[in-house]
Amino acid sequence: MNPNDILRRAVIAELEWEPRVVAADIGVTADGGVVTLTGYVSSYPEKHAAEQAVMRVKGVKAVAEALKVRLPSEAHRTDEDIAAAAVQRLDWNISLPVKRIHVRVEAGWITLTGQVDHHFQKEAAADDVRHLTGVRGVSNLIEVTTLIDTANISDDIAHALHRSWFFDPDTIKVRADGGKVTLTGTVRTPHDRRAAAATAWTEPGVTEVENDLIVA
Repeated sequence: MNPNDILRRAVIAELEWEPRVVAADIGVTADGGVVTLTGYVSSYPEKHAAEQAVMRVKGVKAVAEALKVRLPSEAHRTDEDIAAAAVQRLDWNISLPVKRIHVRVEAGWITLTGQVDHHFQKEAAADDVRHLTGVRGVSNLIEVTTLIDTANISDDIAHALHRSWFFDPDTIKVRADGGKVTLTGTVRTPHDRRAAAATAWTEPGVTEVENDLIVA
């Protein structure tokens, strides 16, 4: 069996293992570590869960997701209803800045804009609206702004990465230009690549992370 077939079977097994996903409705192809998902899912959270499941599989370097959300009839809502629910959900989250996140909905697709102080707030806003009934997708265009001194960002992130047993300090380099951080080098798995970016985002003052790490 060739490597592409082995990876495809492993991805299918992981999708079948994931309880939030109906694997029978998803088609899988693999080519050189790039996995393509096709077919239909019944909600945006299911689509998101499928992508997360694929990225857990050893050997996966990237996911080309062509899955489409086909909502059941009882899940259909107007854009106005979705927008109202999204605004209410964001207002309930006390970790988010008041009235600084804006919501636009078109054909069930939510677009978030505005400004927050920390990356975790940007991610929290998307998580808040992702599971609303009727949502077909989320575009998170929220900007992270900061007034924090960024002089020591690269050193702080490098030290944080090197404290973790996941990363070899000789294989990851950190460069910072103001609040923009660039990661270069190699990691062992897609999970490690995402974890390195997540570590960089936790540093106060980071407004952008360019993840150029290569899975090797």
